[in-house]
Amino acid sequence: MASLDNLVVTTALPSIREDLGGELHDLEWTVSAYTLTFAVLLMFGAALGDRFGRRRLFLVGITVFTGASAAAAVAPGIDSLIAARAVQGVGAAIMMPLTLTLLTAAVPPARRGMAYGVWGAVNGLAVASGPLIGGSLTEHISWQWIFWLNVPLGLALLPLARLRLRESHGTGAPLDIIGTVLASGGLFGIVYGLVRGPADGWTAGPVLLGLVAGTVLLSGFVLHGVRAANPMLPMRLFRSRAFAGINAASMLMFLGMFGSIFLLSQYMQGVLGYSPTEAGLRMLPWTGMPMLVAPIAGILSDRIGGRPVVATGLFLQAAGLGYLGYVVTTDVSYTAQLPGLIISGIGMGLFFAPASHLVMSSVRPTEQGMASGANNALREVGGALGIAVMSSIFAAQGGYETPQTFVDGLRPALAVGAAVVALAGAAALAIPRRTLTPTPTGQTSTPTPRKVPA
Repeated sequence: MASLDNLVVTTALPSIREDLGGELHDLEWTVSAYTLTFAVLLMFGAALGDRFGRRRLFLVGITVFTGASAAAAVAPGIDSLIAARAVQGVGAAIMMPLTLTLLTAAVPPARRGMAYGVWGAVNGLAVASGPLIGGSLTEHISWQWIFWLNVPLGLALLPLARLRLRESHGTGAPLDIIGTVLASGGLFGIVYGLVRGPADGWTAGPVLLGLVAGTVLLSGFVLHGVRAANPMLPMRLFRSRAFAGINAASMLMFLGMFGSIFLLSQYMQGVLGYSPTEAGLRMLPWTGMPMLVAPIAGILSDRIGGRPVVATGLFLQAAGLGYLGYVVTTDVSYTAQLPGLIISGIGMGLFFAPASHLVMSSVRPTEQGMASGANNALREVGGALGIAVMSSIFAAQGGYETPQTFVDGLRPALAVGAAVVALAGAAALAIPRRTLTPTPTGQTSTPTPRKVPA
């Protein structure tokens, strides 16, 4: 549910604009309001779970997410819809980072690669199939049902999670309120400036204030992570090349992927004339591939390591986006688009499961909740920035006026998306070949045999 709602509204945007009104920047915020609150509160949600109980906070997150989904479905205007989407992000930020720690506690170390593969397949499919599900519900029922869908699922999950999951706790460290405020304010300022820049002008006062203040606050967040006793995200974790590399790769991959899907789903409807359902179906070679590839990628990561699998997936994703940027025209055939969609889908499927495995194996068990929250947060930050950055490129080079102007803006945006994902592949290659690995007792070992005091 949490992953699906990242992009579920993309194919519903024309219908939402018709019913509720709004400009391009309002439509961006229906996606970014969710991804932004999701991103900035993920690490805080992980800390809450570590301190007060992961299963307990998981239930709280499901409750908040389900209630906000109902509020989004009955929203009377675009502003109230954006507000409900922001609250949805709060619920998702509480429950999402706890999924990997709950899964890790439930599965023996020897089988975690396969378990992460299943988790990655579901997560990747949910992120990428949002346009298909959103388009189908919008066309055949109404756009409100992309949110109503979450309500029965959430109500069914509450008793299942209460009865079937075991309670666990982390270190119980104090909550980092200062770090949360710095990260939230900084990211909001930067995303606000990127979203409003094309409409208001990059030299407009509010745009410059958002960009400058956001940069200052994020710099303060980094400094706080270095100096504070119990920061939300200790910067010492990034001394590990494995942790730094996989998080950089994750953020850059989501930046390129989110922005591309945001624009391509609108291109298929607005330029090529497909209905919402037809657009979603034609993206299935991309969106459905992770379900087939991710479990295999999990097994491969157990045998040869996650580094080569992740890097290969990212370079394939970059190649697919570059190909799509090359072939898009106002009347391109679906056959011509198909190779790019298939290559992108295989690349996405190879990324998700091994990336999760690399994150969890790059830190000690007591830090896995923090690491999971950090990785998910940076992914969502990448998604929010991707929509803002690529929409800005699109608006600067083209627009919605005619099919040709849309293509004129789409091509450079996809080229940038491909370059960013290729950069993510380079970051993955910087990951060391050997990282911390789980032992049968659930502890971690290092490549060196020497004993180190606890």
